Amino acid sequence: MPTWTEPRDGASRLLVERAHDELVAGNADDPRLAAIRPLVRDSWSRSLASLAGVEGAPTLDLDAEALAAYRSAHPLAGALELIRSLLLPGDALDSGVVVALGDASGRLLWVEGDRRVRALTGDMGFVEGANWSEDVVGTSAPGTALALDRSVQIHGPEHYNRLVQPWSCTAAPVRDPETRRILGVLDVTGGPEAATAQAQLLVDATARAVEGELLVARLRARGEQPRRSAPRPARRSTPRVPTSTLRVLGRDLAMLELRGDEGERSVELSERHAELLLMLATHRQGLAGDRLAELVYGDPGSESLRPEMVRLKRVLAEAAPHLVPASRPYRLEAPLETDLQQMLSLLDRGAHRVALAAYPGDALPGSRAPGVEELRETALAALRESLMTEAGVDVLLAFADTAAGSDDVELLRQCLRMLPARSPRRAGLVARLERLEL
Repeated sequence: MPTWTEPRDGASRLLVERAHDELVAGNADDPRLAAIRPLVRDSWSRSLASLAGVEGAPTLDLDAEALAAYRSAHPLAGALELIRSLLLPGDALDSGVVVALGDASGRLLWVEGDRRVRALTGDMGFVEGANWSEDVVGTSAPGTALALDRSVQIHGPEHYNRLVQPWSCTAAPVRDPETRRILGVLDVTGGPEAATAQAQLLVDATARAVEGELLVARLRARGEQPRRSAPRPARRSTPRVPTSTLRVLGRDLAMLELRGDEGERSVELSERHAELLLMLATHRQGLAGDRLAELVYGDPGSESLRPEMVRLKRVLAEAAPHLVPASRPYRLEAPLETDLQQMLSLLDRGAHRVALAAYPGDALPGSRAPGVEELRETALAALRESLMTEAGVDVLLAFADTAAGSDDVELLRQCLRMLPARSPRRAGLVARLERLEL
């Protein structure tokens, strides 16, 4: 874990930590706050006012499908190779730092760099698709750089969120070279070396180089573009297809969340309708009637499937017409995300702490549908395996406090192996193991 290096114009680590604790506790007049860098102190105040979580994980604003589509169209997508060459020369996987490129809202679009640092920072949710704006996670280099529209360095405990305080970072906004509108933010995160004067010079220079490359590419494209005799007619805007999420984790009755031009709304589904919709959402290629019946009823010849599908279609026709299943095979023709798939996506990105927070319990815990039971077991096994092999001890201890991990002897033993010899947490783990092994 990185160690603290005091910034040139900053206070000692202990003073910063105590000042932060006093502010969060509501003691805004504590005299120690006067010793904090004004940039940091002001950011802390904004973070407090926006109700940013002091120990919360960032939100995952872009799922895998939305992230891929958004990145491909983002104006900074073409600058990745330049950024890699300047900030991650040589072997990026052993560089000692992580480089992130986010959009103007603070959502991380690309995160690359040292494999070990990525695993550790992933635990706190520093992953692609996560929102690192100041309003969400509080003081951090990418979020605060966007808030102030200038390059920023944040050292260790100067971060508002305690989960981020082991790290230091430098970030700079990247602007449109002509309009000067902010297009995104460039960030370097790691140990103390990620927030030195040299690091700030390098990040600033890289941001300016990206802007220069954008301008050159734009001028070249204009020179190659043929003259048009008349302007093209404006395209008519089409209604946006609602985005849909099926929430099944820790819920006996699933919730279908819909977001579109008309706002947001939720529809509660019966257990049987939730089972059917979950099977279709996780089998995008479609399912023949006998296979769907087998997954839901345990009987490929069940005569209950057809009338239940008719009832499901009737419910969806009123609540979410774009999700009405097609037939032969049964399939969804519009995207439907599930919170179960989102949790697995977080694991794939290394966001172990966020994935654990996104797992309130088993999928449809009261369901006895074979397909649901298989998904439930697969998801829990994936969560456990990923945490056991990659997560830090704090995340493992949090998992051990859940219903899924409370009786897991192997998990508890691994926590003991990872904890320092004098950790006060060891006694409680030993007592739990003794009870389980009686």
